[in-house]
Amino acid sequence: MITEEFNSRKLVVTNLSKRYLEPPVQALKEVNFEVNDKDFFCIIGPSGCGKSTTLRLIAAFEKPTEGTILLDGKEVREPGPDRAMVFQDLNQLFPWKTTLKNVVYPLKVNKLYSNSQNRLETAQKYLRMVGLDENFDTAFPHHLSGGMKQRVAIARAIALDPKVLLMDEPFGSIDAQTRTGLQIELLKIWDKTKKTILFVTHNIEEAILLGTKILVLGTNPGRVLQVLDNPLPRPRIPTDPDFSKFWETLYNLLKQ
Repeated sequence: MITEEFNSRKLVVTNLSKRYLEPPVQALKEVNFEVNDKDFFCIIGPSGCGKSTTLRLIAAFEKPTEGTILLDGKEVREPGPDRAMVFQDLNQLFPWKTTLKNVVYPLKVNKLYSNSQNRLETAQKYLRMVGLDENFDTAFPHHLSGGMKQRVAIARAIALDPKVLLMDEPFGSIDAQTRTGLQIELLKIWDKTKKTILFVTHNIEEAILLGTKILVLGTNPGRVLQVLDNPLPRPRIPTDPDFSKFWETLYNLLKQ
């Protein structure tokens, strides 16, 4: 039974460390942070600081060397649909399945919804939510642009109704104009679904535009430098002087 203490604390990461043996690398050391329910929690840091490793440990794709991860008060030990991941790779969809079937498939595998018709309707609902109309239901991934592929990947993840949506630089391989559009769409989806999101990015501006909180990781080994509340009201405009000041604060942290 979940205690009152965890009603707002969706995810609690305590003394999380990860060492790799081949080659010997201390990827993370004693990482601690908490994510509240409905947070849009961004993680930034230099290359090699363990941003992606942190998400993979939360997803339980890898096991920590030390430390614990609690989701709604229960320790994370194995992968599950309560933690859905969207990757940077634009080829994460099944190339032999249509857009619609790509979204339906994990619902079927995880035995969600009572029948195939309900799964179909759920998949269509979330494809519409990410801005893809019925004309794209029968399209295969090779027919889609990079931005459209990521929309399908986001729809597939959200359709699982996860407790936490994990996003590992999902817009990192997309051109700037498409990226801006996807950021706007993702904020709309977050506002509508109230999902808790952990979003990894190397882009300071993106973290400020999206996040309610921003965790800054240092490197050698990966460690928490600071967790900051985002003080800026929405909509956030990069040319705003307060935006620039907050950007500079984060940049100076990263320079450490």
